[in-house]
Amino acid sequence: MSSNDTLLSIERLCVSAKAKPDHMLVNDVSLTLAQGKTTCIVGESGSGKSLTALSILKLLSPQLQTRGRIVFQGQDLSALNEQAMQGIRGKQIGMIFQEPMTSLNPVLTIGFQIGEPLTTHLNLHGDALKTRVSALLAQVGIDPLRANSYPDELSGGQRQRVMIAMSIACKPQLLIADEPTTALDVTVQAQVLQLLDRLKQEMHMGMLFITHDFGVVADIADDVVVMFRGDIVEQGSVQQVLNHPQHPYTQALLDCVPDAAGKKMLKPMTYDWLPTPPAGASHA
Repeated sequence: MSSNDTLLSIERLCVSAKAKPDHMLVNDVSLTLAQGKTTCIVGESGSGKSLTALSILKLLSPQLQTRGRIVFQGQDLSALNEQAMQGIRGKQIGMIFQEPMTSLNPVLTIGFQIGEPLTTHLNLHGDALKTRVSALLAQVGIDPLRANSYPDELSGGQRQRVMIAMSIACKPQLLIADEPTTALDVTVQAQVLQLLDRLKQEMHMGMLFITHDFGVVADIADDVVVMFRGDIVEQGSVQQVLNHPQHPYTQALLDCVPDAAGKKMLKPMTYDWLPTPPAGASHA
């Protein structure tokens, strides 16, 4: 990948608690994402994938600290102050969170919430704002007349579509999606994945997609990063990782993908490939 194609570069990112600086929650993570491509970070809960994503936008808890560089369009985000980051969040980098009901304000209409980044970043008001909000709702497959609806009046799939509309409102170059289909049924999940892939192609965005499901990875990824306990254990093109997994943990995750009959594997995931820890040691 040439430097001209690189949209995002994470260089030796480490995340740790300030109270325990030697205990790495994310350890020496490096990856690149090209313009117009999708990189999936895959792993179980606690693997560090969401911490990696939140580090990009500097949205980590104040109790955590980071080291390393995060370079977006040639600019080192890790060196920017909060005011500068506010100009990037929502405008140049959009983010879709896992659970829309905790991300959407229940007392504000969806039209108001979609319009907020347009007012903040693009200074849209009045009829121009209404027109853009209506277009965004239509773009994600929601009737623009629902602009005056509240989040609890929508289905789970519709709420996630609203989150997508908010995240792409300012036409960002990078979209971060943190397990956006986890709470959805299989049919709605497929619709949302198709929508995200279509929007990525139409807008020529780069997309960083966080998931624990290799079935999702197979549908949307160009490149794959597999994380386990804060470390990258494997990365490569989706064809390489799916067809020729090199690490036992990657193979274990692949074994969890439902077969054609919709049945999960019968054997539980094991970690017998891990080295035996010294006596008295434990993994926090």
